[in-house]
Amino acid sequence: MTGRVWSVEESLEVPAPPRAVYAALADVRRMAEWSPEVIWVWPRGDRFVGVNRKACWVWFATCRIVTAAPGREFAFDNTTFGLPVARWGYRLTPTERGTLVTEYWIDRRRSGWRRRLAELLGLVFTGTPPARRAAHNRASMRTTLRRLSAACERAD
Repeated sequence: MTGRVWSVEESLEVPAPPRAVYAALADVRRMAEWSPEVIWVWPRGDRFVGVNRKACWVWFATCRIVTAAPGREFAFDNTTFGLPVARWGYRLTPTERGTLVTEYWIDRRRSGWRRRLAELLGLVFTGTPPARRAAHNRASMRTTLRRLSAACERAD
């Protein structure tokens, strides 16, 4: 039996320079264009609220931007009802043909009653059990990166 997976990364080369990819990612309203779950984003300075959907489940996430390094990295922490949930981020590495984009997810639900409550809320709102969360996120990341790449290619 394997243990719980607490972080996932996926990478894809995008045919655009790092600054252009960063600009797309930093405009958090555009997340709905490429994420298979995000349906709407309300930005508020260094924070934003994302509304997500998976099948019949709909939930919101309150996010705070924690890394904003143009051309290099963009990341945000996601909370629900004040409980830490995850860190989502994108590292950008220049390549000959554009940018290697590495999307990463780190589960921040680590211990105690806060973890148990966050896990329960996650299951109720998303329908994804904790043991399958990493695999689900990996598949979503692949879709997100393909859509991001296509959007950057169209903008070029």
